[in-house]
Amino acid sequence: MPETSHSLHWRKSSFSGSTTQNCVEIADLPGGTAVRDTQHRDHGYLEFPATEWRALLADIKDGRL
Repeated sequence: MPETSHSLHWRKSSFSGSTTQNCVEIADLPGGTAVRDTQHRDHGYLEFPATEWRALLADIKDGRL
């Protein structure tokens, strides 16, 4: 059963800073991560499998993205 946006524990991206409204939030899912736009929370969220999320973060940390 898919999680609802309201049942997830959302946290703001550490890259967003504390004073900006243009950011994303992430939440842990069983086996992955959910991502949503803070300006359009009502539009839902995208789900990424754990392996894809780890690969994305690794690419960002290594400067490939």
